Order: sequence, then structure tokens, then C-alpha cells
Amino acid sequence: MRKLKSFRSERKNSLLNWYRVKNPLIVALNFVLIYPARYMPSLRVKNFLYRLTGMKVGHDVAVGLGAVFDIFFPELIEIGDNCIIGYGVTVLAHEFLHEEWRTGRVKIGRNVLIGANSTILAGVSIGDNSKVSACSLVNDDIPANSFYAGVPARKVKGVR
Repeated sequence: MRKLKSFRSERKNSLLNWYRVKNPLIVALNFVLIYPARYMPSLRVKNFLYRLTGMKVGHDVAVGLGAVFDIFFPELIEIGDNCIIGYGVTVLAHEFLHEEWRTGRVKIGRNVLIGANSTILAGVSIGDNSKVSACSLVNDDIPANSFYAGVPARKVKGVR
């Protein structure tokens, strides 16, 4: 079950109030750090830029080309040691809805592999030593030592 905090919006479309949710200067700074990191060939520099946004990035983390992290709430994202985040992965820590907006911590455990073009939604945890197949949508917690695939991601039995 996703762990989310909900907030009522002043308007029927909460995204129209984004500048009241988060300081626009902080969002702009996060954008300036996160988007160049998407194409940065150096993993050390890439991880350094992510840490400047408040993300918790462990040791020996490898983030693939084109991966993108939440620019509104990167401080709610934690990536454990020795993870591989594949090409084009999206990790979100917020969602704007019509009459409310939500935030949720994303915790990616140690030794996790997230396949290319997967999406991780706000409020989920991925346990240590787990794998997520390419093009999966993670909308619920994934236990440690498991393999998940699909939209939405479901446990794949008999695969390690």
C-alpha cells in the first residue's frame, strides 16, 4: 500500500497551484540540477548533483541515461547502496490531482535493479535485493528479494 500524505487544493486543478506547494526557486534549482544529470556520463558527478537536491543516494549507485527524478520533492527519494536505475526510469514523489495533491517517500533498498523505462510512483518502497523488470509500473511496495514485472508490477514466481 502506498504511503501518501494528501493536501486539499484551493482550485479544482491542483497543478495550477504548484507554485504555492513548493517555492518556484527551489523547483528551478532542482530542475537545473536534475535535468543535466540525466545525460551526464560521469556517475560520480551525476550522484553529486542528485545529492545537492536533497536526494539520499547511496554508495556505488549507477543511474542510467535519461532517468528522471521528481523535481518538486527530490528530498523524499532515497536510493540504497549498489543500485542500478535503468535507462529512462522515472521516480516520482508527488502527484497532482484535480482537487488535491499528494506526496510520498520513495525508498529504494540496497542492491536493487530497476529496468529501463520503468515508473516508480510516490509512496512506495522497494526492498533490498529486488529486481523490477523493464517497462514496469511500481504502484505498490515490493518486498525484499523478489522480482516484479508488468503494468502494474506484479510478482513473477520462480524467477530470481
